[in-house]
Amino acid sequence: MADYDYELPPELIAQRPIEPRDAARLMVVDRATGEIHHRRFRDLPDLLAPGDLLVVNDTRVLPARLHGRRPTGGQVELLLLRRLDDGCWEAMGRPARRLRPGTVVYLRDRAGHQLDSPAEIVARRGEGLLAVRLPAGVEARLDDFGEMPLPPYIHERLDDPERYQTIFAAEPGSAAAPTAGLHFTPRVVAALDERGIRRATVTLHVGLGTFLPVKVEDARQHPMHREWYHVPAATLAAIREARASDRRVVAVGTTSCRTLESIADRLDAEGDLTGWTDLFILPGYGFQVVDALVTNFHLPRSTLLLLVSALAGSELILRAYNEAVREGYRFFSFGDAMLIL
Repeated sequence: MADYDYELPPELIAQRPIEPRDAARLMVVDRATGEIHHRRFRDLPDLLAPGDLLVVNDTRVLPARLHGRRPTGGQVELLLLRRLDDGCWEAMGRPARRLRPGTVVYLRDRAGHQLDSPAEIVARRGEGLLAVRLPAGVEARLDDFGEMPLPPYIHERLDDPERYQTIFAAEPGSAAAPTAGLHFTPRVVAALDERGIRRATVTLHVGLGTFLPVKVEDARQHPMHREWYHVPAATLAAIREARASDRRVVAVGTTSCRTLESIADRLDAEGDLTGWTDLFILPGYGFQVVDALVTNFHLPRSTLLLLVSALAGSELILRAYNEAVREGYRFFSFGDAMLIL
């Protein structure tokens, strides 16, 4: 993992989204020539070809960060990750050492009102995860109780929670935004349509598999957590058409990319595809579906940096990242974008 590290001045970590969304900078990385160009995200339609297929993730972020207290008065924060089969939720919790099975937590809504019925820590699940049983009614009213789960490197308050949703967001279930999609605007979508660039959707609910940091030096030993996906039959048909006409499949975000590569051997399936993926894309991986990628700039030593390095080559990606630092690009969730061709 030391080979996938880089120096990033803290001031380049974007603390707020740019306005308008499509004013973000766009670094264009050409794998064939090794050239790097600098554009704006609103130029994306001009950089793709008619007939290309753009695949976006239509997941919607849950307001999944809950606050409460233990009976002793200690403050607790829970981050809901996914619903389990027994009705509990897999969650991360702080302070972790205090949240043992049997611990109860009295949640409060965003107005500060505390519920009479507590949540309960049912079990520990390893990797610092918990199984939590929520009080009746909370799951249906997450908007009243939860906050947007912004990444820990964003320290400023987000005035408009919708700014952490993409314009494609439709299917609730994510613990983080598919951030490459945050740059799209109706203006960009209209320009894509006018240029004849097709669009399809997948759903991957973002969880630990996407954002858990790599803590081992040998990335092959990193446990990749499962994330739920859904690929509509219409998207499978669109991919088959693009391949038949020798057009590119352009994934918007690493989540869309992982989803498409996870179903690479089932493109001829009839009907929708639904399942779980723990696919870990490392340098040396042979891409079978994705030809190009729209993505953000990722954290050092992360699984996402490994994925883009697998697509473009480690040397080219690290050169691009170093140039992005020199040019003052904005990094991470609310930062600028990269198009890998």
